[in-house]
Amino acid sequence: MVRALIRIVLQLVGNAIGLIVAAWILDDMSLDGAAFVIAVLIFTVLAVIVQPLIQKVALKNMEALQGSSALIATFIALLLTDWISDGLTITGAATWILATIIVWLITMLAGVILPVIFLKKEVVERR
Repeated sequence: MVRALIRIVLQLVGNAIGLIVAAWILDDMSLDGAAFVIAVLIFTVLAVIVQPLIQKVALKNMEALQGSSALIATFIALLLTDWISDGLTITGAATWILATIIVWLITMLAGVILPVIFLKKEVVERR
């Protein structure tokens, strides 16, 4: 239970960093400060739900989708978050593509780096 909670918190932080970096880099992407937390929560919940569905479809139908399932899930989560939330706005096809790549990349890097930073003690104890 504690591990799942830690994983969720780290994913929330990683997604928040990814969204902030993408909004900072891209002119046609904006985050509303007041609704940012809600946008991150919506994005994270959608990403957690969509990712396994995309992987399942990829395994059944198209092996080529297996490697890109996280990228597709990120795009769908961004699309739905933009639609549901007032805290995230993305306009323009190029911005959608770049935002998907940036958020996916930063979230992936955060998923590797954050556990090392915050769970260093646990990793050392297991060795």
